[in-house]
Amino acid sequence: MRDITLPMNDRRHAGRVLAEKLAHYAGQTHLLVLGLPRGGVPVAFEVARALQAPLDIFVVRKLGLPGHEEYAMGAIASGGVRVMTPLSGLDIAPSEIAEVVAREQDELVRREQLYRGQRPPLSLEGRTVIVVDDGLATGASMRAAVLAIRQHHPARLVVAVPVGAQDSCQALREEADEVVCAAMPHPFRAVGLWYKTFGQTPDEEVIALLDEARRTHEQALKANLVREKAWQKNPSPEPQSDAHQPASALVHSLQQHLQPLDGAENDYDALLELIGPARFALLGEASHGTQEFYRERAAITRRLITEKGFTAVAVEADWPDAWRVNRYVRGLGSDADAESALSGFKRFPAWMWRNTEVRDFVEWLRDYNTGRDPDTQAGFYGIDLYSLFSSIQEVLAYLDRVDPEATRRARDRYSCFDHAGGDSNAYGYAASFGMAPSCEDAVVQQLREITRRAAELPHTPGLERDEAFHAQQNARLVRNAEEYYRTMFRARVSSWNLRDSHMVETLQALDRHLGAAGTPPRIAVWAHNSHLGDAGTTEMSDRGEWNVGQLMRDRYGLDAVRVGFSTHHGWVTAASDWDSPPQRKRVPDGLHGSWEDVFHQTGTKRFFLALRDHAQLRKLAEPLRLQRAIGVIYRPETERQSHYFHTRLASQFDAMIHIDETSALEPLDKGPVWSAGEAPETFPSGI
Repeated sequence: MRDITLPMNDRRHAGRVLAEKLAHYAGQTHLLVLGLPRGGVPVAFEVARALQAPLDIFVVRKLGLPGHEEYAMGAIASGGVRVMTPLSGLDIAPSEIAEVVAREQDELVRREQLYRGQRPPLSLEGRTVIVVDDGLATGASMRAAVLAIRQHHPARLVVAVPVGAQDSCQALREEADEVVCAAMPHPFRAVGLWYKTFGQTPDEEVIALLDEARRTHEQALKANLVREKAWQKNPSPEPQSDAHQPASALVHSLQQHLQPLDGAENDYDALLELIGPARFALLGEASHGTQEFYRERAAITRRLITEKGFTAVAVEADWPDAWRVNRYVRGLGSDADAESALSGFKRFPAWMWRNTEVRDFVEWLRDYNTGRDPDTQAGFYGIDLYSLFSSIQEVLAYLDRVDPEATRRARDRYSCFDHAGGDSNAYGYAASFGMAPSCEDAVVQQLREITRRAAELPHTPGLERDEAFHAQQNARLVRNAEEYYRTMFRARVSSWNLRDSHMVETLQALDRHLGAAGTPPRIAVWAHNSHLGDAGTTEMSDRGEWNVGQLMRDRYGLDAVRVGFSTHHGWVTAASDWDSPPQRKRVPDGLHGSWEDVFHQTGTKRFFLALRDHAQLRKLAEPLRLQRAIGVIYRPETERQSHYFHTRLASQFDAMIHIDETSALEPLDKGPVWSAGEAPETFPSGI
C-alpha cells in the first residue's frame, strides 16, 4: 500500500486514498458507507465506489462557539444525540447554548430533507457501517455521529477519515470498532491545511453524488439479479443439499485429514497450532447437555491457559452469576468450594453451569490461580443478557458502597420496572404492547452515569477498577436486556440479533478492561455452535440473523478462531418444555446425509478436523448439508423440524471436533426426573 503524500489534491482524491486503507472490506455483504455532509460526502463517494457498497448520508451539525463559530463546543446528530466538548476558561450561558442547539437542529432537519428528498434512510441494523468525513480535528462531530449510529445496532462500526489529529483518532477508538485515520500529521492545526483545494462542498454536489452512487449501486444489483436468474435457468452442479450430495468423496477426504482423539496428552496439539497467536478461541457445542462437549472444552481451555497465556473464560451465562464464580477462582469472596460458587445459577436451565464438568473445571481454575499475581490469573465471566433484575440489584449494591446519592438516582430510574414484579417477560410484554411505559430512557441515563464514573478511575488494574467494571457491565446488561425483552414479543430475529450483539459487546468490553495494562488479553469463549459458527454461511442468514461467530470474525479477523462440536448418537440432558426439570434423553442417529451422518461414515469414533487450512477439503465441505443443534429444549420426535438447519461447514467453522457417541451431562441438582430417565440400550443385561 502506497504512502500518503500530503497535502492531498481534493476530497475526491482523499477518498480514493482512504479507500486503499479500507480495501479489505471490498465486496462484503451488508456493507454500508455513510458520509457526513457536506465535506465528508465526496470522500465517502469514492470509498463506496471502490468498496462496491451503497452510500447514504448521516447528518451531523457542529455547535459553534458563540462569536467564534470556527471553534466547536460540541455537535448534534440524527436521533437526538448531543456531544459537548469541554472548553476550559470559557463561561457560556445555558441560554446561549440552547439557542445554538435549536438553530443547528433546524438546519439538521432541513439538510436531511434536502439531500434525501422523499427517500427514507438506509437501514443500519446488522450492517458493517463505515462512517466517513474529510478529516478529524476535535472529533466532536464524528463522536456525535458514532453515538447516534450505535442506536441503530450496526454489526460493526468503522470510522474512516483521510487525515486526523492523533489524539482525536485515538479517543474515537473507545467508541468505534475500528478507526482508520489514513494520515495523522503533527502538529495538526486544521483539516484544510492538508488539502490543496478545500472549498465548501455545495449542496448541489452532495445531491448529485448521492444520486450517482444510488444509480451505480442499483445497476450493480440489477446485473447480479440477471446473473442469478441465468443461474436458476441453468444451474451448476454445486451445491446440492444434505442427502442428495454424494458423500463418498467427502468421506474419503475427511479420512485423509482427520486426526483421531484417543485421550493422549497431545490430542489437541493441532488445534493449538491452528489457534496460534489468535486472541479469541470460540469453542462451541452442539447441545447444552452433552458431557463430552464440556469435558473436551475444559481440556482445551486448560491447555490454552497453561501453554498460550489465555487469561479469561467467557461463557454463555449470566454476568452476575459468573462474576461470583470469577471471585471464587481468584481467591475472593466467601464461597467454600466450586459447588457453592456455582449456586448463583438458579434460573432455568441451571444444569448448563451447575454440573459436574464445570464444577471440576472451576476447582482447577482456582488451583491454577492460587499464588499467582492477579494480573496473570485467569478469570471466569458471563456474556449472556437474561439477568435484567439481578443486574439491577448488582448496580444498586455497588453504588450503595461508593456513593449513596448516586444510589438514589439509580433507584429512581430503575423504579420504572417496579410494575413487572421482577418478571422480565412481564415487563417485555407490557412495554412491547403499550400496556406499561418503556424504561429505555431510564436505563440509558443510568448506563451513561456509571460509565462516566468508571472513566474517572485510574486505568491501572486493581480491585477498585474491577468492581467498577462489574457495575458498569451490569448497567450495560440492563440497558441491552430492557431492549431485548421489549423486542422479543414482536420480532424473534431482532431479539436473537440483540442477544448476540450483546455477547459481542461484552467480549469487547472485557477485552478493553483486561487489556488496560497494555497487554492484549486472550479469551476462550464457551457457547452453542449456533452462536459461535458463522451465521452468514447457514440458513440463519436467510432469516436475517447474525451471531457471535460472524461478528467476531468481522471485527477481529483471524484473531477469532471458531471451533464446532458434533455427535452422531448418544444421550443428552435437556428439558421438554421451558422451566421443566432436566431429563436424560436419547439422541437418535444423525439423519441420513447430515454432517453427523457423514462424520459417522468415516469410521473414526473421535476426531479433530482442521477445515481452514485445507483447500481441497474446504471445497468438498462447502455445499449445504443438514447439521443438528440441540438446545435446552429437545424433542426428538420433531427433530428434523426443530433441531436441524442447513450450513456450509467449511465456512461456518475453522475446525470441528466430532465424538460419535456421547453421554448426558450430569447436573449437580439432578432431580427425580433426570435419574429416572430412559433405560439404556443394554438394559437389562448391563453389558
